[in-house]
Amino acid sequence: MKIFLPVLIIGIFSIKAQAQYPKHIIQLRDKGNNTFSINNPSAYLSARAISRRTRFNIPIDSVDLPVTSRYIDSIRLSGNVTILSTSRWLNQVLIQTTDQNALNKIRSFSFVRSATGIGFRTIIDSTKRERFVEEIQQINAPSQTSRTAVDHFSYGNSYNQVHIHEGEFLHNRGYRGENIQISVLDAGFLNYRSISAFDSLRLNAQVLGERDFVAFDNSVNEDDSHGMYCLSILSANWPGRMVGTAPKANYWLLRTENAASEYPIEEHNWVVGAEFADSTGSDMISSSLGYYDFDDPSFNHTYADFYKNATPVTRGATIAARKGIIVMNSAGNEGNSAWKYIGFPADADSVCAVGAVNSAGVIAGFSSYGYPGKVKPNIVSVGVGTVIAGLNNQPSSGNGTSFSNPNVAGLIACLWQAFPAFNNMKILDAVYKSSDRYTGPNDRYGFGIPNFKTAYRLLKADQNKALYGNEWFFASPNPFTTQIEVKFIGRIDGTAKVDVVNSAGTVVATQTFTTELQEIYTHTFTGLASLQAGPYTVVYTDNRTTTSVALQKGSMFDNDWLRAVPNPFRNLLVVNLKSPEAGKIQLRLVDVLGRTIETHQFNTTVNEIKTIQFATAAKLGKGAYLLQYISPSQKRVTKLLRL
Repeated sequence: MKIFLPVLIIGIFSIKAQAQYPKHIIQLRDKGNNTFSINNPSAYLSARAISRRTRFNIPIDSVDLPVTSRYIDSIRLSGNVTILSTSRWLNQVLIQTTDQNALNKIRSFSFVRSATGIGFRTIIDSTKRERFVEEIQQINAPSQTSRTAVDHFSYGNSYNQVHIHEGEFLHNRGYRGENIQISVLDAGFLNYRSISAFDSLRLNAQVLGERDFVAFDNSVNEDDSHGMYCLSILSANWPGRMVGTAPKANYWLLRTENAASEYPIEEHNWVVGAEFADSTGSDMISSSLGYYDFDDPSFNHTYADFYKNATPVTRGATIAARKGIIVMNSAGNEGNSAWKYIGFPADADSVCAVGAVNSAGVIAGFSSYGYPGKVKPNIVSVGVGTVIAGLNNQPSSGNGTSFSNPNVAGLIACLWQAFPAFNNMKILDAVYKSSDRYTGPNDRYGFGIPNFKTAYRLLKADQNKALYGNEWFFASPNPFTTQIEVKFIGRIDGTAKVDVVNSAGTVVATQTFTTELQEIYTHTFTGLASLQAGPYTVVYTDNRTTTSVALQKGSMFDNDWLRAVPNPFRNLLVVNLKSPEAGKIQLRLVDVLGRTIETHQFNTTVNEIKTIQFATAAKLGKGAYLLQYISPSQKRVTKLLRL
């Protein structure tokens, strides 16, 4: 049964008084005479937004600059004109006026490229807005499918939509969205302030704010319910009933869509909402909106618009991604319609477009097809029978890519929480590679159903390689006296053992580990003071791999002439050298990518003892490093570890 969202009626009457007023987009030529500067971004971007750009080496450029204030003032003062909003990314102004003389004057300004009417907000039959008509059904009894004995959350009814992605793997490891900021762009969030599913969200002040770019009242609680449903899939913390995929994330609730009508003004609103999300420092945008047809067919997009950044909303979404934001968007519910394909901005290369499957992984008939030429949709998630918070304060279910999108978006937020040093495209690439159809994508599933355990391990492997190169087993110090520190990267899901073995082959110390692939494990063997001086071997063994490191117990130069201590080092690194030769010597500290960090050069005589301190040690990040000894006659490399 189709349930038509009751807030649509409210929306219809609220716009009736202004239905006769047309809206116009004023496209500007430039940002000349701007009072803002790219050298002072704090005047228009939050510290968090600037930090994102700095962290990922994204330059602040003219696109970031607000629309020139002088231009806005000239437009406002041209006659009976109301400024509704501005878009810095598209360099345009949305105005409301019926003053033809004012429009003529605006068009005459040298800084104006065009002034385009975007249609009237007429009263229409609300059933036409099919994208905001979802099949909602109440769930009468909470499900007990959640593995409450081992999972951090008691998922209740929502277990299947989390488990299809092994999302509980991230939640159980402590990645639940903390420190990730998500802007949800939608048509309204009806009653979210009173529905029990959002109790934790309210109690913990995880809603950072609301903005309404349609009615400009900055309150979204009384508007359409569609955004509330989507928000619940992301953020609900309703133990035993439903738990969202990012219940600990922080949220901005942004209304950009008027569910009662469809005009290009909403594409402009979407971009303005995305710009606001960027300015706050949001990490992600979750949007279950899409555009291709309008109440006035003359505005309709065509298939020729695909993949060209031709539509305003696609241009805005592309810029958002360029600014370092992960942009998630529903693919659309047009699979059974004449249009058939995804909407805009789901077509953008850098936007993750999400199709819908049921909890068994079978594609939904309504899920939009990808348009030929690219992998679209990018991935799929549960959009059939998706568990949501109902308006009756009970768990309900609904169908639509509107719901599959936030379901997987929340898990992507948790994945990014685990790897904040990686940029948006790196995170999405791991999600795509983890999907079950990655090697054979198609126009229904895209890359398929992501697996977040796999995605986590892909990123963990990359992180480990950046830190330690190709090395994965370390034992130090060398020489040792009373203890040996062992560190290794897990090679398997299973059991591993590390032994300390003397020169006679006798195991003098042992430790067993339960390991997971790519996780890091450490252990300190103590009580080794009574061991005799001499050579020892530290041996790692699992059911697939064996490797070892040779160590020496004894004085500094018993069996070696070059020592770096401590190893692993932290804030201090000292190199002791008993020179094996006379001449000019060079010591270099190098990272695993071969980049020189610090160099010392000096002349020595045979058996001369040198002590060199590397001052940069305290500033280095965790990971593996190399000490290079270079002379005219030889070169030697010692592996070091920074904890």
